[in-house]
Amino acid sequence: MALIILTSARRLRSACRLQRIQGHVMSTKAGSEVLFEKVGNAGVITLNRPKALNALNLTMIRHIYPQLKKWDKDSETDLVIIKGAGDKAFCAGGDIRAITEAGKAGDSLTQDLFREEYILNNTIGTYQKPYVALIDGITMGGILEEQLEVGQINFRFKQMGVGLSIHGRFRVATEKTLFAMPETGIGLFPDVGGGYFLPRLQGKLGLFLALTGFRLKGRDVQRVGLATHFVQSDKIVSLQKDLVDLKSPSNSDVAQLLDSYQEQSCLDAEKPFVLQEQTEAIDRLFSAGSVEEIMENLKKDGSAFALKQTETLAKMSPTSLKLTFRQIQEGERMSLQEVLVMEYRLSQACMRGNDFYEGVRAVLIDKDQSPKWKPSTLSGVSEQAIEECFSSLGERDLKL
Repeated sequence: MALIILTSARRLRSACRLQRIQGHVMSTKAGSEVLFEKVGNAGVITLNRPKALNALNLTMIRHIYPQLKKWDKDSETDLVIIKGAGDKAFCAGGDIRAITEAGKAGDSLTQDLFREEYILNNTIGTYQKPYVALIDGITMGGILEEQLEVGQINFRFKQMGVGLSIHGRFRVATEKTLFAMPETGIGLFPDVGGGYFLPRLQGKLGLFLALTGFRLKGRDVQRVGLATHFVQSDKIVSLQKDLVDLKSPSNSDVAQLLDSYQEQSCLDAEKPFVLQEQTEAIDRLFSAGSVEEIMENLKKDGSAFALKQTETLAKMSPTSLKLTFRQIQEGERMSLQEVLVMEYRLSQACMRGNDFYEGVRAVLIDKDQSPKWKPSTLSGVSEQAIEECFSSLGERDLKL
């Protein structure tokens, strides 16, 4: 009898967990969480969850994708603008608890979310009409540090904000823009095309950002090429109006308008790039054949900057560091579509493994900030284990 009661209780807990997961997927609020409107000949998408830093969920993805497809075929839609409601964030991702619970329960959300997000990323990356992302706020991957610091529980699971912007032709940063991709600190990797755009940054900067999760702010996001333009935040409303007023604009017409706004935006223009003095060191220290070699380079260098990066990397998941290192290496030679297929394989490997769930426990649930990675050292992560993460999923591979 006791065994039957215990089994029933477990079933009840599992049922409740699945109900929470399904609620995340099929939220009836989707109509208000993402807004679509036609303003003149412009299609405008507004991520409308300002209290949650415009966190993106699967239901919102399922609304945005068909709308983009519809506008792409609509002869009366000349360009698309995507922005976030409120004044704090463009998009800061989704609720990691739903993904964690889905993984533990064996629910398909762990497959559906990654697959449909990547399909959306590819759609944005291949969009035929001008696509303008107004990134006036937080746009992050991995752990949304700003939320964690104040004890909030809704933090960035994937770099969904990055995925909605980085693949678009035009990406407008402001002084409020905060960009970071610290997935390695929670047992993940910089996905949604991180393997495509990061290795295409100058020198070894992309690898440095991917491994360490270093933050870039404001004009620096444009300086490194993650944004195409920098416009002061107080000019964004005016910019949007002028974008909407463009008549059948070509990409060059949009670029010319954005260039003119950038020329008017002098804020922080004289301020040097935050990593200006470390650029040479980053290229030298992160030019290596493995993560172990990078660690050795940092330790031998002995500078304050190198020691700080050594400390940072020592906190990250060894498996995630090795996955990310190879992801960046492979992605340098791949198309966006090939990268997204590769990253879907990696996402499912992370969902099958230990470190993602342990990272969530340490950072979000227990908040002890002391994850017990398995393996706990770089040397403990075998090449065979990494190779398996990159292996084809056969019929379950991402199809674009």
